[in-house]
Amino acid sequence: MSKWAVVLLFVAGAALSWGVYVPLVHVAAQKLHSNLRAFLFVGVAYFLVAVLIPAFFIFVLGKDPTVKGIPNFNFGPIMWGIAAGTAGAIGALCVIFAVTTGGKGAAIYVAPLVFAGAPIINTIATITIFHPTKTLPDLRFFLGLILAAAGAGMVMIYKPVDKPQTPPAVEEKAADPVANDAGTS
Repeated sequence: MSKWAVVLLFVAGAALSWGVYVPLVHVAAQKLHSNLRAFLFVGVAYFLVAVLIPAFFIFVLGKDPTVKGIPNFNFGPIMWGIAAGTAGAIGALCVIFAVTTGGKGAAIYVAPLVFAGAPIINTIATITIFHPTKTLPDLRFFLGLILAAAGAGMVMIYKPVDKPQTPPAVEEKAADPVANDAGTS
C-alpha cells in the first residue's frame, strides 16, 4: 500500500470519527442532563484510548512501533503533548457547550462551523508560528480559506430550522341555508 493510501485511510478515519463526534456528544449531554458529565465521559474515553493503549505497547510489550529516532520522556516534549491534549480537551468542552446551548438540532450546524473554522486557524497558525513559510502560499491557497469561511457563513445563514408546530386549523362547515337534514328547503 502506498504512503498516500495510508494517509488517506487515516484521514478518512479521523473524518469519520470527528464527523460523528458532535452528534454523539450532544446526545450524551442530553441523556446525562449535564455538559460536564458528558465531558467527563469524553475524558474517560480519551483515557481508555489515548493512555491505556500506548501504555500497553510501551510498558507491557516494551515495543513502540511508532518510534523514530531515540524515544524519550523529556520535560519539553511532554509539555508539547500536554498542550496538544489541553487544546483538544478545551475544544471538546466548547463543542459540548455549543451544541447544548444551541438546543435540539444544533449539532447539524455546530460541527460544520467548527470543522470549517479549525482548518483556517490551523493553516494560519502553521504558516506563521509552527512552521513559518519563507514565501506566502499561492493566492489560490488563500482563496480556499476564504471559500471555507464563506461555507461556514452559509451553514449559519441556511441552517435547518424546525418550524414551530401549530395545531391544525379547525374547519367549520357552513350550514347550507337551502337544504336541511330532510333534504327539503
